[in-house]
Amino acid sequence: MKHIDNTTFKCEKELTLEVIGGKWKMLILWYLGKEGTKRFNELKALMPGITQRMLVNQLRDLEEDFIVHREVYPVVPPKVEYSLTEQGKSLMPILESMYEWGKNYMNTVLIKREEYIDID
Repeated sequence: MKHIDNTTFKCEKELTLEVIGGKWKMLILWYLGKEGTKRFNELKALMPGITQRMLVNQLRDLEEDFIVHREVYPVVPPKVEYSLTEQGKSLMPILESMYEWGKNYMNTVLIKREEYIDID
């Protein structure tokens, strides 16, 4: 058992899921990794289903976990940009593998399932 921030993890896999798990965190990481630095509204536009509050919370979590860097510029109006840290960049090969797996799954299993349903 490992203890981090008053949370107990049984293994490293559980810790990894805690850091990047959930629908929105992986999408945020994907866009920052593939498209580079983004402002808040740019990220929100890339994920139409996310609420402003959820995006704020997910970005805050990723920042606290040292996966995302938040840069605030001292200008009016305020300018804030988000980018991946080195730790965040190290997740990109994993996310790319997950993308390839999902694409393969969609093209094999899900298409076959639809074909099977259409036969009935």
